Amino acid sequence: MRARLQVPLPGPDAQRRFCPQPARSAWDPAAQPPEARRAGALLLLYPGSHGTSIVLTQRHADLSHHGGQISLPGGGLHGGETAAEGALREAHEEIGLDPSGVRVVGALSTLWVIVSRFVVHPIIAVAEIRPAFAAAPREVESLIEMPLATLWDPTGLKWDRRLRPQPGGQEGLPIWVPYFDVGGHQVWGATAMILGEFAALLDPAFGPGPIPEPERLRYSK
Repeated sequence: MRARLQVPLPGPDAQRRFCPQPARSAWDPAAQPPEARRAGALLLLYPGSHGTSIVLTQRHADLSHHGGQISLPGGGLHGGETAAEGALREAHEEIGLDPSGVRVVGALSTLWVIVSRFVVHPIIAVAEIRPAFAAAPREVESLIEMPLATLWDPTGLKWDRRLRPQPGGQEGLPIWVPYFDVGGHQVWGATAMILGEFAALLDPAFGPGPIPEPERLRYSK
């Protein structure tokens, strides 16, 4: 893994495969606007009960950013922190991860999340044994342990039909949203884009495939 992260990353090409379609017209996943806030996200690999796994969090619905969604542990960087330091600190606060039992091996491409105006720095780390996770009750509704076998299972990559909110009370824009089905949870948005680039490290063509016909999926807001 460390060696693979030293050569060019899949980057925006892979990230775009997992973004809602049509993408926002002014969005560039590689953008780093000077006014953007910075965040670190931790993609932790560890031995789970079903093989090597990644831990995800289901955020409380009342949180100001991405409430109720499935995310990697992480959050905004504090002054002077590196992305790795911030990602590990947030993982300690959110899921009780002890940073001393973790090895940082590298980073994926940054991702501009235009909705919350964060540039996210995904950090990849490894734990030799399964950590003793403890969800922070005010931030995390539940923890989800995703085996890597689930990540690469093509039957778990699906599309959903939704409405993108529009300004000024306009009718929502119909969009298609690619997502990973993880035990009935829909992992989409920025988290799916980060996981998609990670999967593309070993399978450059990895992606959800073409957008299906509308009649094949439910229409939801």
